[in-house]
Amino acid sequence: MTGSNSPRPLDGLHVVECASFVAGPTGGMTLAQLGASVIRIDPVGGGPDHGRWPAAGHGTGDSYYWASLNKGKRSITVDMRSEEGRELVVGLATAPGPDRGVLVDNVVGRRWMSNDVLAARREDLVHVRVQGYPDGRPAVDYTVNAEVGIPQITGAEEGAAPVNHVLPAWDLVTGLTVSTTVLAALHQRARTGRGVYSEIALSDVALAGVANLGWLSEAEEHGHERPRHGNHVYGSFGVDFACSDGARVMVVALTPGQWNALLTVTKTEAVFAALEQALDADLTDETERYRLRETIAAVLRPWFGARDSATVETELNAARVLWGRYQGMSRVAGQYRDGAHPLLADLALPGGGTGITARSPIRWDGAHGEAGGAPRLGRETDEVLAGELGLSAAEIGALHDRGVVG
Repeated sequence: MTGSNSPRPLDGLHVVECASFVAGPTGGMTLAQLGASVIRIDPVGGGPDHGRWPAAGHGTGDSYYWASLNKGKRSITVDMRSEEGRELVVGLATAPGPDRGVLVDNVVGRRWMSNDVLAARREDLVHVRVQGYPDGRPAVDYTVNAEVGIPQITGAEEGAAPVNHVLPAWDLVTGLTVSTTVLAALHQRARTGRGVYSEIALSDVALAGVANLGWLSEAEEHGHERPRHGNHVYGSFGVDFACSDGARVMVVALTPGQWNALLTVTKTEAVFAALEQALDADLTDETERYRLRETIAAVLRPWFGARDSATVETELNAARVLWGRYQGMSRVAGQYRDGAHPLLADLALPGGGTGITARSPIRWDGAHGEAGGAPRLGRETDEVLAGELGLSAAEIGALHDRGVVG
């Protein structure tokens, strides 16, 4: 199911977001898709991420990136360099009411937006701030990823240079941590009446990630970096294979059941039984499968090479093998246009045209819910100032005339 008429869990909650790029906006988008009314505050003319690639028209039109990460939010633009503009932002962040007083930001160095200043206006404020480093220095996904060592263990075995990844994984995890923190803070406020000020550093999220996976412990014990293995799965068996039509598939066997399924479909049980006896190995143990990964791949490679990808798909699925097809994003987009992937949805861009975005991956009462419409920079400025702050049309018009809002 894609949509649902049932109330969403955060209906009635009001959140103010003053954050750019990925982490903060992802947190706000997650809350919005769960029903919260999220007001996004940008500077007049847009922030540094407003036109960020990928963008329509080969980079000349609306930003797919900005439109999708901020969908479902109400957008207002304010001149935060002016005293009047700052007062509007503070007023929105500290608005009274049990379902208000929630702020997500990644602001650095603005004394007027510090937590002690805001909490003086509303003691039970829920304030979640995204940082680069805990001391306030800037950082982005690509810099913290380098510092926790992942590019050093990524890539081909013979490689020497670090290999960056294109997915801003730590930004996305930080964004989900933001939404989790907001909900935890609201739970505490409901129980105690106290406000919460929480800081989440991108560098801490990345460091916690590699530590919690055990990677730092392993490096300390071994005294050196984990070796690179290209597309092999570390510590188990998994690698890519080429089919006869040139397509490639990724096959993984983490468990004894998955390993046996792979042997059954490829009819290699006898070969591997002989190999186990010759090498005194037990290939039901994933450590042994990892140690003998190159030998295993060499035995299996001809089976894949003798079949086209359609046949491989049919046979692997029938045997319940754990596998996936390598395919480009254009193919994924084409599958959506052909009716697949109910998680995805069309996104009408402000300047015309359509992009592809996503509904919430959380199925609430069996439904993903609506994706949310694309924002237009500053579109709800008047609506928010009137509805949230109670300003009259004359007062709002005067703010426009003075350039305080856009």
